[in-house]
Amino acid sequence: MTTGLIALAVAITISISTIGPALGMGKVGANAMESMSRQPEVMGELRTNMILAFAFMEALTIYGLVLAFMLLAKM
Repeated sequence: MTTGLIALAVAITISISTIGPALGMGKVGANAMESMSRQPEVMGELRTNMILAFAFMEALTIYGLVLAFMLLAKM
């Protein structure tokens, strides 16, 4: 019984930790492209901030993956 619950927890952890940042990256990317097209003079600064935001979102995904591996180790 506990093995099944741990497997379910791993599946939920992976799905939530990948869907959230993926939606965030899409929204950030779309808004950054719109902002760059409206004000091309701030393109460099905006690109730097966008890459930094992508890195933080990707870190959340990696934390979810590490948590899933930790849960799998308990099986």
